Amino acid sequence: MLIGVPKEIKNHEYRIGMTPAGVRELVEAGHQVLVQRGGGAAISLTDDQYEEAGATVVDAAEEIFQKAEMIVKVKEPQPQECRMLREGQILFTYLHLAPDPRQTQLLMESKAVAIAYETITDSHGGLPLLAPMSEVAGRMAIQAGAHVLEKAQGGNGTLLGGVPGVAPAKVLVIGGGVVGVNAARMALGLGADVTILDRSLPRLRELDSLYGPNLKTLYSTTDAIENHLKDADLVVGAVLIPGAAAPKLITRDMLKLMQPGAILVDVAIDQGGCFETSHPTTHQDPTYEIDGIVHYCVANMPGGVARTSTFALTNATLPYVIALASKGYKQAMRDDAHLRAGLNVCQGKVTCKAVADVLGHEFHRPDEFIAEPG
Repeated sequence: MLIGVPKEIKNHEYRIGMTPAGVRELVEAGHQVLVQRGGGAAISLTDDQYEEAGATVVDAAEEIFQKAEMIVKVKEPQPQECRMLREGQILFTYLHLAPDPRQTQLLMESKAVAIAYETITDSHGGLPLLAPMSEVAGRMAIQAGAHVLEKAQGGNGTLLGGVPGVAPAKVLVIGGGVVGVNAARMALGLGADVTILDRSLPRLRELDSLYGPNLKTLYSTTDAIENHLKDADLVVGAVLIPGAAAPKLITRDMLKLMQPGAILVDVAIDQGGCFETSHPTTHQDPTYEIDGIVHYCVANMPGGVARTSTFALTNATLPYVIALASKGYKQAMRDDAHLRAGLNVCQGKVTCKAVADVLGHEFHRPDEFIAEPG
């Protein structure tokens, strides 16, 4: 198969969908790879390295989209990229379609085979291609939040870990999944006073066993959220409903409960955000203020540490890329139900139920599109 890896064009996105090591694995498996010139330059992956691994480096994204049978990316295709997709072409990337009706419509019109990293599952009920970026985003949420808490950045001027004789910042993490746990771990490491909320009692027991009294665990209710907003210096929204829009757990009215200069970091912004007042921002202009509360809602947080993120992501995606390239998407999905869960749009139809339900499209089972002929 001919696989294309274009340069990412989203604002301040420096990751790339494949490393030279991944190219080498695919070439050794008998495939061809096109990489756009300069695609990995921002993270010190040079064109020479890609060529040495066996890739063909080309100048224009248009050539990649025109020739490649499968496009491997990081972020959702921008409108001009969607328009370059063609019928039957495989797109393998993060999509986050639930809050993005325009992208969904463009993918339907392209009749491409759009497979989303974030809805592929595993035998443990996890999301293996979302997990690496969730780990990065959870840790970055604290790093970014600590910075924005500085007075010059609009925060209330609290040092996350405090100093002897001065109390540390109070951090509230809503959601005990991969993002939430990594955020809590990072905040604890910096000496903050950390509380984590979740609705899974087994998960709360697990966290209590892991971290002991250093981490406060609470069952998540509206009352619990409101009570802890009053004292929180930094709130991390870390909730996820796979494939669907994130629930709005903090309303605008609740902002009145918070102290001026407190920080909201919405890691769920790719899925529409879990705060009513959230809207996507960029690394170039990451924050805004509403009712005295600073919001950090960067939609591609891991892109800020693009080198770490690229290697973490491609370590996870490469086996799936190889399977899709070697077997074709139909056979690969017949062989692997977890990969099949990643099919979001195919031949102009929505094949992810969560996306169909949120956006009002008719849902078509993925099985309809991968059945054996005859």
